[in-house]
Amino acid sequence: MKKIPVADSVGMVLVHDLTRIVPGHFKGSAFKKGHVIEPRDIPVLLSMGKDHIFVWDPPEGHIHENEAALRIAGVVAGDGVDYGEPHEGKVSFKTRRDGLLRINRNGIDQINSVLNMCLSTLHDHTPVKNGKTVAATRVIPLTIAEEAVLEVEKLRTKHEWLIKVVPYQPLSVGVVITGNEVYYGRIKDAFGPTLKDKMEKYGCNITEQVYTPDEIEKITEAVLKMHHNGRRLIMVAGGMSVDPDDTTPGAIKNTGANIITYGSPVQPGAMFMLAMLGETIILGLPACVIYCKATIFDILLPRILAGQTVTRQDIVQLGVGGLCESCDSCSYPHCGFGRG
Repeated sequence: MKKIPVADSVGMVLVHDLTRIVPGHFKGSAFKKGHVIEPRDIPVLLSMGKDHIFVWDPPEGHIHENEAALRIAGVVAGDGVDYGEPHEGKVSFKTRRDGLLRINRNGIDQINSVLNMCLSTLHDHTPVKNGKTVAATRVIPLTIAEEAVLEVEKLRTKHEWLIKVVPYQPLSVGVVITGNEVYYGRIKDAFGPTLKDKMEKYGCNITEQVYTPDEIEKITEAVLKMHHNGRRLIMVAGGMSVDPDDTTPGAIKNTGANIITYGSPVQPGAMFMLAMLGETIILGLPACVIYCKATIFDILLPRILAGQTVTRQDIVQLGVGGLCESCDSCSYPHCGFGRG
């Protein structure tokens, strides 16, 4: 960099953005990279505390921060993710569709392990809307050795993807609502409306819904009929505790389904069940799904709708971060719940 007095800078070209701050009113670029200094700019520059400007004279083998950020972005942005032009050396990534954000933690760590690299992202498995900012990258100095960027670019051959957005898949959904109190009309059903609202948030509708009493045979029959009807996600609501009259876990087992887990290290949602009947996913949902804003169901539903196979190990790893703080005003998924 060559240091030039502002008074002598008319006609010279800026090689980086100059930020202006007016407390309480403005913070941003007063002059952009590439701006040609004019006589009228001199008083403004001086008011910003700029007695000098710097002309870029990079060492051999170095590149400017903007070029570096763009090249890193070209490596990082995957399917469903776009990025824009650099702003004050930073490139931001935005989604171009609704879906489930996937972050390759190993790959991101490798980039940030390269000296002077900075790549920040949202959490893996975050449900996102179109146009959401999900990551940003820059290099720390104004210029950086090109070999550092080349090291990042080599990661293309090591990772199939680094950041992507997986769209939700349309599934044929069935709901079996259990409980004598609902079946015989003693109380109003609360599960149905709750599940309808949660599914519609991801653009998915419930195709079939039935009610059964607390009888293993009736619940088993309802699940098997929905499976026969082609439902690929069946939610069995209620009757999931260890009480003797809670028959849902036994009914799901009686269908012949492979039980992935009964119980989880997530609260609320400890009495959750996940099973597979062929290609059909069966979820046993505890009553907390009705009255808690966020449960294990909310953590796993977007993963399932994005086509991700959920394993027992995936659920085991939810223990760290699996305790909901029950905030007065729920901000899920913009909190630590389920971020193990």
